[in-house]
Amino acid sequence: MLTGIREGMIVMKIATALLVIVAFAGAAGSAEAKGCLKGAVVGGVAGHYAGHHGMLGAAAGCLYGRHRANEQQRQQQSQDNGQNRM
Repeated sequence: MLTGIREGMIVMKIATALLVIVAFAGAAGSAEAKGCLKGAVVGGVAGHYAGHHGMLGAAAGCLYGRHRANEQQRQQQSQDNGQNRM
């Protein structure tokens, strides 16, 4: 009986986390959310399985995703600028 209740709570937590992510995605502009959503999903799942810290993992994943997206954008811009100079 307890396992059924426990599984139901896990499903509810995951559903709540996904709804929060979708709500933040809708509130943020697409340029600001680039990289954040993918990182938040991966970080949230990893955090959940690493000790029920899904929200903390989602926040860290979002920050890392934004960092990677900005890094890739800067790299792309520098490549574009290098090609335009020739």
